[in-house]
Amino acid sequence: MPLVLLTAIACAVSLQAPPAVCGTSLEKPAPATFKGARETIGEEPMPDHEFAGMWMTEDGRIRHELLPTGRYVEARGTRERAYEGRYEITGTHIEYWDDTGFTADGDFIDGVLYHGGMILFRKPD
Repeated sequence: MPLVLLTAIACAVSLQAPPAVCGTSLEKPAPATFKGARETIGEEPMPDHEFAGMWMTEDGRIRHELLPTGRYVEARGTRERAYEGRYEITGTHIEYWDDTGFTADGDFIDGVLYHGGMILFRKPD
């Protein structure tokens, strides 16, 4: 019988194999934390900043709406709410925390948002 099958049997049936063999740990995983996370998300407006509003790639395919509540909505193509989460801006640096746990960041330079290899421009009024 192959070793993998024997290990699976030991883990699943007898549970006599040590946790490292079964690919598990007896320790509880640390709770998820986010740098700068707030207890309430998106309920209080962020301090005024000049970057709130719609940002989009030149072709309009990717659109980030930075809401004054500290939340954002990212649209991709015809998917109007492809991603949602919160953001924080420090100076000209932005950090994103997607509701699924994904994180990203970017920088505003000369009125342009550089984020994840994309270049986003403020949508004209």
